[in-house]
Amino acid sequence: MSDPIPPSPGNLALSRKEDFKAFADAPRRDQPELLTMAALKGLDDGARAAYDRLRRERHANLGPVRTPQLAELHEDLWDIVDSNVQDGDKAKGAVAVDAFPGLGKTTSVLAFLREFHRREIAEEGEWTADGHERWPVCRVGLTGNTGMKDLNRAMLEFFGHPGRARGTTAQFGHRALDCVLSCEVRVLALDDLHFLRWRASSGIQVSNHLKWIANEFPVTLVMIGVGLADKGLFSEGGHGADAALAQTGRRTTRLGMRPFTIDTEAGRREWRQMLLALEQRIVLADKHPGMLADDLSDYLFARSTGHIGSLMTLINRGCQRAVRCGEERLSLDLLDGVKNDEASERARKELHAALETRRLTSRPRRGGTRVA
Repeated sequence: MSDPIPPSPGNLALSRKEDFKAFADAPRRDQPELLTMAALKGLDDGARAAYDRLRRERHANLGPVRTPQLAELHEDLWDIVDSNVQDGDKAKGAVAVDAFPGLGKTTSVLAFLREFHRREIAEEGEWTADGHERWPVCRVGLTGNTGMKDLNRAMLEFFGHPGRARGTTAQFGHRALDCVLSCEVRVLALDDLHFLRWRASSGIQVSNHLKWIANEFPVTLVMIGVGLADKGLFSEGGHGADAALAQTGRRTTRLGMRPFTIDTEAGRREWRQMLLALEQRIVLADKHPGMLADDLSDYLFARSTGHIGSLMTLINRGCQRAVRCGEERLSLDLLDGVKNDEASERARKELHAALETRRLTSRPRRGGTRVA
């Protein structure tokens, strides 16, 4: 019997173990050959359609880029996860990646989980000593109505447990614990934790449930969300909802993701390195060195406000249009016609005005002069 065909990278649901494995094991995409304008025009219709399809997929998947922000987060995650090798009778420290939208926190954490999964499988093998499949990572996405039972069921859904359809909250929880122990899970990642209403009764229940997981599951709990501090995850009050959340705060290390900034020379250099890295990944026949980092640096910062998610969206959409309309390069005129997310568009005008009047610049100095 032949091995099953792995799911397409564009059709993965990371809330299921088979899909997470496909994500973790997938080789990095090959970059399509960069053709000249003459070579591009020389392709027949079939070859051109195939080439453009490769480029559509490439431009839609330009990341993740190893930015300083991603590197800093990964170093902290490795410190915490690798220090959590104490015996199972000791609660392990948890992590909360708490940052504004559009800063790449989920993408960065997924990149870490992928590396961690690969390392554990390489060191320990795909099977446990008892003959179970080894799953170093369990990743669960939460919704606005997630309670204890839903959280337990989501973990069972990840493992494809046959008992995920019927049972009580406690039964689901113990089945999930059995899966974690049998499959030797080491990291449990909970994405979109901000969807919970922490000060509502269900939020307190889930917080208590997270403490139970930290006590009973031999895992590092990695929670990802927006405004988790404001929602009370790290509260230290002595009564009511805050008291129920205080222990979670004591056991949790908060990590953030910072935006790109251009008010310091170091920040401007980081921004330029990011644009240069993206230039290398773009496959447009008429691109040129400095297309982003020189010609469009200020413009791209104004359009993205230093948020990598907004920048990647704009570059992706701009590349799609450049291929489709035949321009084969990114320019101010082309990008002006490309829509970006609402948050970036709202903040764009004031920042653009500051850059236009030279009160701000995104371009670093070199030897006392601006980089040309």
